[in-house]
This record gives sequence, C-alpha cells and structure tokens, in this order.
Amino acid sequence: MCDNTVLEKVTIDGPGEIPNTDGISVSRTNGFKILESIIKTGGPCIKIGDGSKNLHIEGTSCGPGRGFSVGNLGELPKEQPVDGIFVKGCTISNTEDGLRVRTWPGSPPGIATRLHFEDVIMENVRNPIFIDQEYCPESKCNPETNSSRVKISDVLFKGIRGTSSTKDVMTFLCSKAVPCEQVVLQDIDLKYEGSEGGPGAISGCKNVQPKVVGKVEPKPCTAPPDALKKAKKERGKQTKKGTYHFTTNNA
Repeated sequence: MCDNTVLEKVTIDGPGEIPNTDGISVSRTNGFKILESIIKTGGPCIKIGDGSKNLHIEGTSCGPGRGFSVGNLGELPKEQPVDGIFVKGCTISNTEDGLRVRTWPGSPPGIATRLHFEDVIMENVRNPIFIDQEYCPESKCNPETNSSRVKISDVLFKGIRGTSSTKDVMTFLCSKAVPCEQVVLQDIDLKYEGSEGGPGAISGCKNVQPKVVGKVEPKPCTAPPDALKKAKKERGKQTKKGTYHFTTNNA
C-alpha cells in the first residue's frame, strides 16, 4: 500500500520529445504527498488516476511535459472515486497542458470531487486550464449522444497566473448527462503570448456555469462556439506513446 507516502525533493528528468511518458502516476491511494520536486517528461508530470484521495502536490515544478492531469477517468468499469486533489504553490513551464481534468464519453458512472488548484504559475503553457469530458482520441465516440457519466464537482482554480502559448486559455467541456457543478474561478490572470493574430486570450464553456470570485482574466465562458470547436480539435490530437516511464502507483 502507498497510503500516506511522501515524495520530497525528487527529480525526474525524462526526454520531453517522447510523448505520453508519465512522470509520476498515482491511483488508489490515500494521503499521498509530492513536495518540492522537479519533473521533466513527455507526458503528464503527475497523472492522477481513479481511487486517488487526499493527494497533495506542493512546491513542485513541471516542464516540459503535459502538466498535472486528473484522468483519463471513466475508461474502465468499477473505477473508484477521486476525492481530494490539492495542488498548491507549483510552477508549470513550456508544457502542452497545464491543469487538466479529463474523462471518457460513454463512461460508467464515476466521481471526481474536491479538485483544488491554488497559486500556480504558468510560463508559456498550452491549454493552461482545461476540463475535458469529451476526450476521444480516436474519434470513435459521440459525447453529444453518449456523454461521460463521471460527475465532476467542487473544483477550485484560484490564483492561477502567467502566460499561455494558445489563445484558448480556459476551456470547460463538461458532460451533458452530468454537468460540472461548483466550479469556482478566483483571482486568475492568464495572458496569451503566442504568435497568432486577432483577439487575445479566450475562455469557452459547455454544460457548466462557473462562479467567478475576484478578478478573472480572460473573462470566463465568452468564446464563440467555433472557437470552442477549434480548441477541442487541437487538444484532441494524440501522439505516439513513448517508453520512458517513472511511476509511483498503487493500482
């Protein structure tokens, strides 16, 4: 059992050019802590699977890689709830994703709750904030007619600041069957610093109405539908799975 395990001041240095190579994978454990660590890889720096409870990630840097990812949830039957993910005081740099929550369409019922992300600095990050309940890498599913049934609730993004290399800075694609609830955006300042012309940073929403506290930039849920579709298409691009892997896993 990995309950109450602490990883502190760990360095993981994997090749960023090899995709889908997770830095640390955690699932089915309670009270796991990752503190003051440095993670460089080609996949998620930290991937959080089903059954993760009371996981604390603090003072940790990520990049290159694909940020901190909850999921992909709902791929298998009888997955356990994710309850209590707390990310605080971290830095994410030059990554393909930032803070990500992802579930499969057509999934069995599931739960992901108390997902709190606070005081995170983004530096040149693609897709800094992203909830994706329409994840379908091979386009073999239809989230409109067969929605994800993983219920996402009690989600906090607070004090997230920095720069994005994509215009779609905050995107929330929630399930039609079980819409996201209690999503709070507080004191967020994310700026687009890419090369694409036109308007700056945007935020799109589907099947969710986030609560806004304090000043939040860009203004949530203001992206037009065509921009939301473009963001979804870009984020759905998958790459060949690599082989470099370091895990801490209790599956």
